[in-house]
Amino acid sequence: MNSDRWRDWLNEHGPGLVLFARRWAPSQSDAEDLVQEAFVRFWRERERVGEPVAYLYACVKRCAMDWRRTMERRTRREMGAAGERDECLFEPSGQDSERREAVEVALGRLPEEQRDVVVLKIWGGLTFQEVAGILDIPSNTAASRYRYALEAMRAWLPEEVQQ
Repeated sequence: MNSDRWRDWLNEHGPGLVLFARRWAPSQSDAEDLVQEAFVRFWRERERVGEPVAYLYACVKRCAMDWRRTMERRTRREMGAAGERDECLFEPSGQDSERREAVEVALGRLPEEQRDVVVLKIWGGLTFQEVAGILDIPSNTAASRYRYALEAMRAWLPEEVQQ
């Protein structure tokens, strides 16, 4: 097999590979991504295997299984983090559900850029410099977004909630 034939291989086997990958992938684009990754793996090893077409399909299956495990781990991590965050974000000891709901609504009204800074600063416990590094903005911008967000939230929240 000549290395300039990869397009021929992909054109010949691509549709079947995508159909095969759809068994594990939730969308067409995810299946295409799996096939792309599998094809790269296959192409590197193609001359060392006895049955290249079978190996190509095996690569798709392995990539799909790897992808699926990754997605399951990510989902567990995110759900775990969300559960922990919900407990400590909006239900610290002594706070009632009205206050929690009011803060949640006010936070949701903020522009994304400000909300990210508030979450990272307050619930993440990060410095403005750390927030800036994560969001790829200057630390002065992080500080001003934080200040604007708090001003907006104070205006939206009733006084009894602010205490």
